[in-house]
Amino acid sequence: MTEPAEHLMDWLRDAHAMEEQAETMLQTASDRLENYPELKAKLQAHLQETREQARLLRECIQRRGGDTSGVKDMAGKMSAMMQGLGARMADDEVMKVAMSCYAFEHFEVATYRILVAAADMAQDTQTRQVCDDILRQEEATAAWLGERLGVLTQEFLVLSRGAGSDAKR
Repeated sequence: MTEPAEHLMDWLRDAHAMEEQAETMLQTASDRLENYPELKAKLQAHLQETREQARLLRECIQRRGGDTSGVKDMAGKMSAMMQGLGARMADDEVMKVAMSCYAFEHFEVATYRILVAAADMAQDTQTRQVCDDILRQEEATAAWLGERLGVLTQEFLVLSRGAGSDAKR
């Protein structure tokens, strides 16, 4: 029988890999955005949060006597790179980026809700607090993106009308 503490450790490793994936995704997206300064600034700010989140998760894993998973971390980064390549080929790159980021934020929210509950079961109050703090950041970013999808869509549609369109990114 698997103990809650074992699942917690596995899920912390998964979350760390997820944050590595998010870092690559956010870096790639923010580097390419040219005509959407508000979105670019938000992605860059969240990139800094994401790096700190990965560091905090690594500390939780190490405090619990484990280490991150290089394989999972690499798989996450590779997935983000492929996703970025796919978006780059689209005529509506900024829209693909916005949708991907919005969906990914909700995936992160679900992950941290699970981690908070698992840390409670494993009686790890430090990890619970870290995951709860990260959860609040992810919820805030998801809400911010959700509130701006309509406006971003309209900005894209206006920019895409022009010859030599600047709408893509």
